Amino acid sequence: MRERIQRVNHLIRNELAKIILKEIEFPSDVLVTLTRVQATKDLTESRVFISVFPEEKSKEVLKVLGRQIYFLQKKLDRTLRMRIVPKIIFLKEEKMVEAGKIEKILANLKKNKK
Repeated sequence: MRERIQRVNHLIRNELAKIILKEIEFPSDVLVTLTRVQATKDLTESRVFISVFPEEKSKEVLKVLGRQIYFLQKKLDRTLRMRIVPKIIFLKEEKMVEAGKIEKILANLKKNKK
């Protein structure tokens, strides 16, 4: 069962990335990346985590995706051959921010050590 959920996560991430790349217009000078997808065990919903650069534009990007969520869900429903396609929910990726902070701390420690 766990392996199936991982395959569904991978499939949703790839297909949703293709749809977003072709169909959604974001503000200029913004880079949006789908980092991971986590589907629930019963496949009723899937959390899609996004990373936005620059970080200040993340709220704006989430609003754009929120307005287009019905369109994206319908496209995904037509693309995937599944009995039930999980409902998508977009969330900001916090792990990337934490990793960036850790990298800065390590870089500062390295500078101070020399």
